[in-house]
Amino acid sequence: MTNPDPGGRSDPERPATYIRFDGMLGYVENGFNLIAAFSILSLMLLAVAQVLGRLVLNAPIPGFIDITEQAMAIFAFMGVAYCQRVGGHIRMEIVLGKLHGRTLYICEMLGVILIAFTVALLIWGSWFHFDRSWNFGDSTMDIRLPTWPSKLVIPVALSVLFLRLLLQIYGYARLVANPDRDPVGVPVIHDVEEVAKHEIEEALGDDAGKGGAK
Repeated sequence: MTNPDPGGRSDPERPATYIRFDGMLGYVENGFNLIAAFSILSLMLLAVAQVLGRLVLNAPIPGFIDITEQAMAIFAFMGVAYCQRVGGHIRMEIVLGKLHGRTLYICEMLGVILIAFTVALLIWGSWFHFDRSWNFGDSTMDIRLPTWPSKLVIPVALSVLFLRLLLQIYGYARLVANPDRDPVGVPVIHDVEEVAKHEIEEALGDDAGKGGAK
């Protein structure tokens, strides 16, 4: 399990500009994540309307497949930077979980650098596909929806992810320079005991809140 900023130690060298930019980027990521969540909800409601319209009125929604295909880019990519920020992606921590201190931070930083390089290539490729769709006037097969908006979503969302990765590279670099600093803006691995303790504290806190409400 990960935590973007556990705190717990005093660090007189906390980078104010880095923290400020991290907070501003966090607002953008939260907004993108809300848009992705709203698109999923909208598709669910649209699917219900599609099924009821077909069964009850024998009138399915025109272009339902086209709309679904275009919306997939929204919920598949617009939440990816938020997920990277909170450490929600699937991670193989069998090896990293046994590392500590500067060695751990070096490995984490190298991994994020590799991801950032890959994302930069994906931004270039997805922008190329958007530009081609824009110039050719590409559209869907059924109701002729233009495909460029969904193709534009991908490089934009990946650009936000790229900025998040750059911030995390800096965050790990400052920890490599001095492992005693507070981890700021980077996921931190917790062992099983810490995760269990955190879940117990959350459960007890929820129970206490419910008891107080009564």
